[in-house]
Amino acid sequence: MVDRLTGKVAIVTGGTTGLGKAIAQRFIEEGAKVVITGRRANVGEAAAKELGGEDVIRFQQHDSSDEQGWQDLIAYTEEAFGPLNVLVNNAGIGATNDIEHDTFDAYRKLMSINADGMYLGTQYGFRAMKEHGGGSIINMSSILGLVGDTMTASYNASKGAVRMFSKSAAVYAAQNDLNIRVNTVHPGYIATPMTDGSGEGDSVAPYVTQRLKTPMGRMGEPDDIAWICVYLASEESKFATGAEFVIDGGYTAQ
Repeated sequence: MVDRLTGKVAIVTGGTTGLGKAIAQRFIEEGAKVVITGRRANVGEAAAKELGGEDVIRFQQHDSSDEQGWQDLIAYTEEAFGPLNVLVNNAGIGATNDIEHDTFDAYRKLMSINADGMYLGTQYGFRAMKEHGGGSIINMSSILGLVGDTMTASYNASKGAVRMFSKSAAVYAAQNDLNIRVNTVHPGYIATPMTDGSGEGDSVAPYVTQRLKTPMGRMGEPDDIAWICVYLASEESKFATGAEFVIDGGYTAQ
């Protein structure tokens, strides 16, 4: 299928590498206009140039934990492409440590990006979308938002927050007839800069190698996540809200 997202305007945070970049690419191919965000301007500008022309994609430097930054980002998106109707809260960092050896500073840094950024994005996404007929918010959680692990206490906390906050937001939107759907995506171990050690935050690469025990026997690919996001951004998923979409090669089925 093609043109599944024709007429859609989307923001993909953390859209310059890995999952976010794959999501943006598929959105554009399906007809959407996209603003991608990231902290590193050189990486973001290069990604936008690679993915398409300024008529379909723009890059905006953005810190997802900054409230004013969200207001500026949505205003920029609407000026560039029109009313926002798809938001993918994908920006995030990883960390590995057990509860005894973690630090509060490290915990707060991780929560500020993974949880606070998602909170702000969803809130400001609601305010923008309700003015123009609704939309779809896709919040990136993780299999570690579903199951606990000894070496990812802070990361578990952040992704569990994404999961439960999204359910509350989904029910609120539905009961108030806002026509805004909110769902979470829970990737398993996917080959991205976070898992190979080249991304922002602590590398989880050694840990992934140790713990990778999916029934399918391999890591997933960014496209595995991108296509479920296309579905959730499209009208094909018009009756899906408050749900968890787990793409993990069978990891959580064990």
